[in-house]
Parts: sequence; structure tokens; C-alpha cells
Amino acid sequence: MSYKHLSIERRGDVFIITLQKPPQNRLNVEACLELIRAYRSIESTLGEDTSGAVILKGSDERYFCTGLDLHERDVNRFASSDGFYPLLATILDFPFPTIALITGHVFGGACLLTLAHDYRVMNSNRGYWSMPPVDAGLHHPGMGSLLNAKLRPEVRRKVLLEAYKYKAKEALADGIVDVAEPPERMLEVALELAEKWKAKAKMGVYGILRNELVGEALRAYQSISYIHHKETAREAKVKL
Repeated sequence: MSYKHLSIERRGDVFIITLQKPPQNRLNVEACLELIRAYRSIESTLGEDTSGAVILKGSDERYFCTGLDLHERDVNRFASSDGFYPLLATILDFPFPTIALITGHVFGGACLLTLAHDYRVMNSNRGYWSMPPVDAGLHHPGMGSLLNAKLRPEVRRKVLLEAYKYKAKEALADGIVDVAEPPERMLEVALELAEKWKAKAKMGVYGILRNELVGEALRAYQSISYIHHKETAREAKVKL
């Protein structure tokens, strides 16, 4: 399939999705729907009860993704419901191991995008990981569900209520990422993780068992996806 905002490379039963959405890989509905299509296409290609894994990475060492295109809500107040929430639900529901390769800066909703993946590899040389809805006046139902599933209570507070700007060493210490490596090693390490865990999908229960861990988050995002009869996001007071 052809894509406008991403590319896909296949290495056996491991697929590498590279974000290519200027500026800063910021997500709009179109980009989110392409990512959904990519994950589902890979799922279809791999089939059932087989090994496989997906790596999502940024296109350069400066940015992984700086979150949502908040200006899109000025023309489409259902942008998150039509794009971002279904994307998170798709990744949480994906029946193969997933790895976020955090090449550079991660801000806002992109933090949730990384947490939706099973493993995270972060650039140890540069880049911040920071989720600042408290500074922007942003909220959506279930915003804390992924943090609840993945992070310790004191870390959740730093992330959501303090908008702490994490560097890789701190993110590793607080359990936000699994590995911190220099740029020249990141992809190699992500591929090693993919090779190590890809066979866990063979029995056909990987996604079912993940749901035991993150089911609250999956249900939260499914419940606000494609909803147009009510607002599902609080308008940002500041577009960071």
C-alpha cells in the first residue's frame, strides 16, 4: 500500500513504520488514519497464530512526534474522536508485540502514543518526553488510563499534574521507557527486542493477555472513538 505520511520497511516478520509527517510528525486525522491502516495491513499480512512485531519510529533524531495538530480542532471539533483515539485503540488491540523507537522529542498526545506500545526505546543523547495538558488546559475522558496501566503512582503525578520534562536517563529511571541508547544503536536495540519477543504472538493470545493489563485504557479509547453526539475533548486554552 502507498502512504503519504509514513513508510513501512519489512525485515522478515518484523515491520518498521517510520513517521514522515511535517512538521515534527504532528498528528492530524489523516495521519492517524494512515497509521491505523498500516497496523491493520501488517496484521493482515502476518496472519493468525504467527510470530511478528512492529516498530514505530520517527524520521530523524530531532523529533519522534510532538503530539496532535491542535489547530485542526478549529475546523473539526471531532478530530481526536475520528483520528487519535481510534489510533490508540488500534495499537492497544494489536495482536503482536509493539515497540516505540523514540528518536527525538515527544510531547503531548505523542506520550500516550508511545505508552500504547509494549516497549519503548529512547534516544539517550537528545530529546524530551513531556505531557503538558495541565499547562495547555487540555483534557479528554480516559486521559490517565494509559498512565494508570503503565506507570507507578508517583510517576503518574509527575507526568500528568506536573508536566515534567523527562530526559532519557530520567525516563528510564522512572520506568517510562525500557531502554535508553545513543542514536546509532537505537534501531539495532529495537530490532533485538522485536526478535526476542515476536514469537510470543504464536499462540494467538498475545493481544488477549495484553488486554488483561491495559483493558481499561483500551475500553476508554474505544468508548470515545467515532463519537459525534458529544464533545470528547476539552478545547486547549493554549496551543503549545
